[in-house]
Amino acid sequence: MVLAVEALIDTAGNVKVLHPITISAARRAFVVIIDEPSLPVAETALLSEAVLAEDWLRPEEDAAWSYLQQATS
Repeated sequence: MVLAVEALIDTAGNVKVLHPITISAARRAFVVIIDEPSLPVAETALLSEAVLAEDWLRPEEDAAWSYLQQATS
């Protein structure tokens, strides 16, 4: 299984994963350093993401927005 997650690395080399992840056991990881400054993330946005995702990921939401996914020819 490959899982990509976003994280920040401070100048001391400490890695902080931005979103909770669940894994069954310790795993190896590759870290790719992106040469751009990190943007500050509002704590409110991080805390609200999981709650909003519950609503956004409902089948009713998919149906309501499905017209936007239709390909035009």
